[in-house]
Amino acid sequence: MKSNGFRRFVVLAALACLILVSADVGAQTFPAKGKALTMLVGFSAGGSSDAGARILAGGMEKILGTKVEVVNKAGASGQIAYTMIAQAKPDGYTFGLASLPGIMVSIMDPERKAAYKKDDFQPLALQVVDAGVLAVRADSPYKTVKDLVDDAKARPRKITISTTGLQTGDHFSILQLQEYTGTQYAIVHFDGAGTAMTALLGKKIDAYSGNIGDVLSQLKSGEIRVLGVMDKEESPFLPGVKTFEAQGVPLLGGSWRGYLAPAGIPLAIANTISDAMKKALELDDVKASMAKLGLQIRYMDVAGYSSIWNQYGTLVKDLIPLSRQ
Repeated sequence: MKSNGFRRFVVLAALACLILVSADVGAQTFPAKGKALTMLVGFSAGGSSDAGARILAGGMEKILGTKVEVVNKAGASGQIAYTMIAQAKPDGYTFGLASLPGIMVSIMDPERKAAYKKDDFQPLALQVVDAGVLAVRADSPYKTVKDLVDDAKARPRKITISTTGLQTGDHFSILQLQEYTGTQYAIVHFDGAGTAMTALLGKKIDAYSGNIGDVLSQLKSGEIRVLGVMDKEESPFLPGVKTFEAQGVPLLGGSWRGYLAPAGIPLAIANTISDAMKKALELDDVKASMAKLGLQIRYMDVAGYSSIWNQYGTLVKDLIPLSRQ
């Protein structure tokens, strides 16, 4: 009787050891020689998201010694590609770009009818942060965030601020600004950063909410002034521009771009891919190319990026109802 229980224990222990050994062997042989990896990008070729992904893919090829093919699957604000990632075989050969808060909005807003949920993904790594900014024309009376906030308190819903679309990162940033400061703005939704910037320069709106990568050329030409950066630290691309937090408003915003694999991928393989990304982002040519795009590298490993995912889940859940008002 006693021997039966002991035998069960031995069998279970042996199976556990076999699983651990198999996972370790799988990581050591990943990727298989000559087998390409597919990186899905849910946005059109040519944008900063796509360009950053292609730069990373080139660096990863040097580290892994195999092809990393970037495949664009644009549509539905990234949902087509996100669906493909979630439904892919969890073997490490298919993963893709994810942009926060966009993907979290699609997951948590029932009206988006996403074919995936948060638990269908395994976060791999954070690549870059394209921090949010609030900008005005160079001739604007606003010199600081406080100037704009004070005027908004005196004139509710009179100051017009752009977004690049409903429920985008820019939109959520303005909603956060309203919540933190008790102000109300006239929010104007545009179809992309280009049309929003044109409206600002054409004096159709008072302020522009976007990302650092979208304002560098106009800033260099002297056409605009950036009032603040929506990050914990000042941007190397905007010397002298204070963060919102340093100006009394604890606002974090922008586009946090990282990579996801389908849930169920062995952790050892997820870590292998994540480590290859880390090493690729340390290559001199990769760093230089990212800097030209105004993209600030901020690598986070599997654990760190997973933590960011959880934080954004809480944030987006609270802001989605406000985005419909």
